[in-house]
Amino acid sequence: MTSGKILIVDDEENILISLQGILEDEGYKVKTAGDAETALKILDREEFDVVILDIWLPNMDGLQLFETMKNQKREEEVIFISGHGTIEQAVRATKKGAFDFLEKPLSLEKVVVTVSNAKKQKELIEKEKILSQELRGDVEIIGNSPLMMKLKEQITLSAPSEGRVLIFGENGTGKELVAKKIHQLSKRANAPFIEVNCAAIPSELIESELFGHRKGSFTGAIENKKGKFLLANGGTLFLDEVGDMSLITQAKVLRALEEQTIEPVGGSESIKIDVRVIAATNKDLLSEIKKGNFREDLYYRLKVIEISIPPLRERGEDIILLFDYYLDYFAGKYRKGKKVLDKSAKDALLNYSYPGNVRELKNIAERVIIMHQGDVISKEDLLLQPTEANAGEFDNFTRTLKEAREEFERKYILNVLKKNSGRISKTADELGIERRHLYRKLSSLKIKRRVPDGDD
Repeated sequence: MTSGKILIVDDEENILISLQGILEDEGYKVKTAGDAETALKILDREEFDVVILDIWLPNMDGLQLFETMKNQKREEEVIFISGHGTIEQAVRATKKGAFDFLEKPLSLEKVVVTVSNAKKQKELIEKEKILSQELRGDVEIIGNSPLMMKLKEQITLSAPSEGRVLIFGENGTGKELVAKKIHQLSKRANAPFIEVNCAAIPSELIESELFGHRKGSFTGAIENKKGKFLLANGGTLFLDEVGDMSLITQAKVLRALEEQTIEPVGGSESIKIDVRVIAATNKDLLSEIKKGNFREDLYYRLKVIEISIPPLRERGEDIILLFDYYLDYFAGKYRKGKKVLDKSAKDALLNYSYPGNVRELKNIAERVIIMHQGDVISKEDLLLQPTEANAGEFDNFTRTLKEAREEFERKYILNVLKKNSGRISKTADELGIERRHLYRKLSSLKIKRRVPDGDD
């Protein structure tokens, strides 16, 4: 069966009834409105795939409603329906962006086909939008915590310059995202952004990958190949996990940065390049220099500007904001309904340690959108994995279930009491229980509290 949402706007009740019936039989969710004002109220609350719109409506006509929708930058495909006297207007409307128009009396079979085509058109536009954003590198840095505001400021200040940037951060913190944002805000934004993962390419192939090679220069070199430096010419080259690059390759990269020239493997000519290099690593490069694994001169060549990305565990204020962002992103990508977090899910997300940082949080959001069928997400739906930070509480298996439960309740209530400065009313509200029930819990768990001034 088809799925999708349709809004029908017409002042003739028999048309609303017949169109709603035939489209619901096809599997669509259908809403109706008898005038433009009612339609606008519905559109304020909901999004649709297709709007079937009569040109002749009381007060505000269909063309005016269409203009209003365009001004609001709405993304529904619009199919006009019109009588003989308004066909010319309907044709003009299609030239302004309407999907199609159908002449009354309506052929229900043609309505079904046209709606299906309009819905497919909307899906194609949405897919192209997502793809074009990924190809253009359009990125958004999500977060309002002090650490993220500082990071955004560093990006804004460094982007317009030509200075090389060295980004530090744990795995999954978004080093590539920051590099793309710097490129996007730079004077090179319309030129290529080329990425090389230095840890993912075998050491014997990394030079060819970076500098290119000439046909016959080694076994398997069956044709000339451009390297990443040349592909990024005029733009930005992002060297991800630069700390994993071999010392031999480091020396050649250093020469390329110093001379702004490259020499393909097996070639004899030097090629002039104009490339801004942004590098990133999850390693302590100063420690790697002491171990002899990284060149000190390359380190200082790369680190004209240094940017450190905080791990997710240090920016708790951003966790729910980030998770909601990814929920909406994946809901759009997979054409799923909007989902919201209940209190248990929010608490679980806030108390999780995120060993995989933002990448892990993003994966959790994607999994929930794909696998969870309801509209409300609870703690159990997140399927968070125990981590070192909280696994220790399960090490002692010598207690009975009752003893373990009481110990957990005691720790949890003590933490909430401490958070609320010992105030019973606030603690009971946060725990979701009545005050007298909390008093009984305090007594049974032998919890003593210091009564703050002004408490009840």
